[in-house]
Amino acid sequence: MKTLKNALSITLCFLVFTACKKDTKGTEAEVSEKVTDTIVIEKVAPIEVEKTRQELKEDLTTKGFQTFDFIDSKTQDTILMQQYFMAFLKSGPIRSQNEEEAAMLQEAHLAHLARMYKEGYADLIGPFGDNGNIRGITVYNVPTLKMADSLAHLDPMVKAGRLEIEIHPWWVAKGQSLR
Repeated sequence: MKTLKNALSITLCFLVFTACKKDTKGTEAEVSEKVTDTIVIEKVAPIEVEKTRQELKEDLTTKGFQTFDFIDSKTQDTILMQQYFMAFLKSGPIRSQNEEEAAMLQEAHLAHLARMYKEGYADLIGPFGDNGNIRGITVYNVPTLKMADSLAHLDPMVKAGRLEIEIHPWWVAKGQSLR
């Protein structure tokens, strides 16, 4: 069986190779004429140009975000700081749901958080690992506390009272990443 598969593979490769081979019959003049009559259009990917710090700051300000410039005392670099909103998801007063209801709420909760990330409203999302009163965090990348609070309260776990939200403004250097 393996030999048959190998033979079929080799035959298929040979057929593809010979089918792709160009017809080079004809005089040099005919071949040359065919080439000169052919127009080749080459697609080039657009070049993404990074915004300057000032352009980024203006763009964020136009969208309603709070920013400020921080001067690093050692390097004298100007760092653009942006306000985000850190939402602490805390145990809520209503935790009496049965196992099936709790599982359905958890599934809806995770779908909500995935949507917040996918749509660009939240940048960091995750649970804490200690089973304490603060269950997790969501860092919202939105212009206002009101908007972050509104998005956080759309969470099915919050609506059901299983979680409560506590939100704080949080400043981060724009463009920094976790290490």
